[in-house]
Amino acid sequence: MTYSSDMSQQVVSSGPGALFAIGGAEDKLKKRTVLQEFVEAAGGPKARIVVVPTASALGPDVTDVYSALFSALGAASVVGVRPENREDADDPAFIEPLNEATGIFMTGGNQLKLSGVVTGTAFGRAVTAAHRRGAAVGGTSAGASILAEHMIAFGRSGATPRQRMSQLAGGLGLVQGAIVDQHFAQRNRYGRLLSLVAQSPGLLGIGVDEDTAAVVRGSHLEVVGRGAVTIFDGSRITSNAHYAKRSEAILASGVVLHVLPATSTFDLRARALLSYGPQPPAEELAEIEQAEADLRKLARDIAAEGVSPRYYAEQKRRAGKRVARRVSSATESRPEATEPLSAGAERSRPDTEPPADSGTSQ
Repeated sequence: MTYSSDMSQQVVSSGPGALFAIGGAEDKLKKRTVLQEFVEAAGGPKARIVVVPTASALGPDVTDVYSALFSALGAASVVGVRPENREDADDPAFIEPLNEATGIFMTGGNQLKLSGVVTGTAFGRAVTAAHRRGAAVGGTSAGASILAEHMIAFGRSGATPRQRMSQLAGGLGLVQGAIVDQHFAQRNRYGRLLSLVAQSPGLLGIGVDEDTAAVVRGSHLEVVGRGAVTIFDGSRITSNAHYAKRSEAILASGVVLHVLPATSTFDLRARALLSYGPQPPAEELAEIEQAEADLRKLARDIAAEGVSPRYYAEQKRRAGKRVARRVSSATESRPEATEPLSAGAERSRPDTEPPADSGTSQ
């Protein structure tokens, strides 16, 4: 459990926070589903969010936009911190706000600039430390790609994977064993992500559509938003990536494809779908289980149809004998308080044989 230095603003955590890889162009005007989810993960009305616009080519406006959005969605405070170079990223004045943050949000822009400024600096280490103590860490577009250990710095669009289609740079390593790409379907980035999976089959390729987030908690990924998350699993791939030349097409056979719409959950470690569709509340699950039990009983009853009536008569006779035995046992176990037995007298016992069932023959 971790606390901030200001005891009136406690940050309590039992583990790492959620990671939000947003595919860019998230809705800022209507439902704002993705951004609302981020604010909730950062603490809702207690959220203290730091916006990092380092990748953006825009001026203070980009910080002002996100500050207004997060405040409108209920965050307690929002501040902007913008290291422009590695010297800034090692300056304690830029790092201090991260120590109190319950949420850190990195904007879109130039991915290579973001990587060049943040990774391997005190600022990058502070982001990692904040995540470990429970802060939600996320980003949109470039800010999504840097969450992985290896990030796509730049590359070409296209559906066919080709050699030298993209360039990798170092990321923060918060999402292990994966590469994250963004604006995925909208900018046709299937080929470049698949080419990287062909070159590094041990890495999962995660492509996130616009206005969509891949929300990672531990080893589980959940999809939030309007689009889908596409996952390439190349663990059993057959490829010619090790000898394909220049911009030749790359062979990628045996890749497992997962296209996950909102509400889908995926196990990144097991590389398997966990669930999809809205999950019913507990009371509905109990009703479903009872309904299934009733259906199983009905199925047994239906299967028993056509059995001879003698079968049912025998079942009834046996049930009567079981009841009689229980009555007899209970009677014998109780002492007679009013009339003690005299010598030679016999205790009366209930008749254990049920009356003859006249319905046993037809």
